[in-house]
Amino acid sequence: MSGRAAGDGGGRTALVTGASSGIGAAVAAALVARGHRVLGTSRDPGAVAAPLPGVHYLPLDLADEASIEACAAAAGPVDVLVNNAGESQSGPFEELPMAAVRRLFQLNVLGAVRLTQLLLPGMRERGHGRVVMVGSMLASFPLAYRSSYVASKAALKGFADAARRELAPHGVALTTVEPGSIATGISARRTDYLADGSPFADGYRTMRAALDANEARGTAPERVAATVLKAIEAPRPRPHYAVGSNAPAVFLLRRLLPDAAVERMVARRHGLR
Repeated sequence: MSGRAAGDGGGRTALVTGASSGIGAAVAAALVARGHRVLGTSRDPGAVAAPLPGVHYLPLDLADEASIEACAAAAGPVDVLVNNAGESQSGPFEELPMAAVRRLFQLNVLGAVRLTQLLLPGMRERGHGRVVMVGSMLASFPLAYRSSYVASKAALKGFADAARRELAPHGVALTTVEPGSIATGISARRTDYLADGSPFADGYRTMRAALDANEARGTAPERVAATVLKAIEAPRPRPHYAVGSNAPAVFLLRRLLPDAAVERMVARRHGLR
């Protein structure tokens, strides 16, 4: 990293969104341990149940443009941005309320994009920056009843993939880290939409039970944080990293098998036929 030993934060400033729990908290703690000055975000910093030593919390509501701008201004020059905050959403495609889908895309995609836009000029001018989008393996392995969430993570990955070559000549790297099933307790916080008397109820509930079980025995968020650190510290970060859910093997199958076979594989893992 630009004249410093690999793994040495060297006083660089990192901003981690959604740092009050789960993957965001694990990433923030790992960055503190590596010598970074770490800023974490929360909708309400005063309500963070277990504030991390060495992390300064800033308020951020990704649904509010003014809040995003205020967060960027309060953060000042940032060398590392980890876009982690977002919402997990499930429901039959036919029954998803459009207001909920719009909110999801604002939180998972547009808010992250806008925050990144605000922080990129400083990175470019200083000739160094790292932006990590925390996506999901579901962007590569779509799952029934998760269409809105899958689409939002695929969109976030698309922004990073397309913008990468624009920013590389300026020393700024954009990377997507795709976790599989992670044990963060997110199942209790997921927003669910299922209409009364829904014809999709049986399939949806089967998927949801399997999803919750997979997440309960999933990878620890600290493993995801270690992967995020790889992306931040690599002299030339890879475009994509995946972690958890047997990522090396399943991505190999993704390359070898036709799309229809991959879809069947994912469905069966979640009890669907």
